[in-house]
Amino acid sequence: MHRIPILLLLFVSSFKQIPSQELGDFSLNYTYYKGAIIRMDSTQKNIYLFFTGHEFADGYKTLMDIFNKHKIKGNFFFTGDFYRNQNFAGIINELKNEGHYLGAHSDKHLLYAPWDNRDSTLVSFEQFSRDVFNNYAEMKKFDITKDDAPFFLPPFEWFNDTISKWTKQLGLHLTNFTPGTSANQDWSIPELGKGYYSSDTIFARILKFEQLNKDGLNGFLLLTHIGTDPRRTDKFYNRLDELITELKRRGYSFKRLMIEN
Repeated sequence: MHRIPILLLLFVSSFKQIPSQELGDFSLNYTYYKGAIIRMDSTQKNIYLFFTGHEFADGYKTLMDIFNKHKIKGNFFFTGDFYRNQNFAGIINELKNEGHYLGAHSDKHLLYAPWDNRDSTLVSFEQFSRDVFNNYAEMKKFDITKDDAPFFLPPFEWFNDTISKWTKQLGLHLTNFTPGTSANQDWSIPELGKGYYSSDTIFARILKFEQLNKDGLNGFLLLTHIGTDPRRTDKFYNRLDELITELKRRGYSFKRLMIEN
């Protein structure tokens, strides 16, 4: 039997299950997959821009200009390594001061489940809890607590029912991107060949999805990255202003994850 360190045990016990009313109205119109929220209210023309970060943050200034131009907020999920990187401290502080959502994305960007066997789990509950604890410990240095950031986005956006159950046990809400647009592939590099998605391709797929689906992009969690590998010179964040402008023309609003009392 594994012994859980006292500090980790205190952390787990402090993450009591949070009543849903403390997190806002979790509507029947939400979409879930394996226990994770993958789409907000599909009856409302709201889009939630999600950005993850681990190693790179080259899109930050461009994104800030876009947010300020359109007077909208983003939702950022960073790893513990991102939060502890001194080169990113100014970015985190500015995002916090500007009122954007800052959340957790695991401490070390661990792979929780095998790519070829999603129902299997590569980590124990202790390893998972420690990974989450260490992520929030880094966030605490910026005065961001679990009560400020109760939504957890799994690393690699890859998880299973076990990870969902463990996340709930920690009093957090697992979330993930809404599938269908390939926007999350903005990290891909040309060296991947057929696995590479150009910004033109991603842009076109987002608009095509919006046109062809009954609920359009209502409640969509649209995930891209705050920065990508230098080998990708075709940065999708450079198309985001154009995309937001077009989607606003189609009647969409862009929202921050909110915690309502």
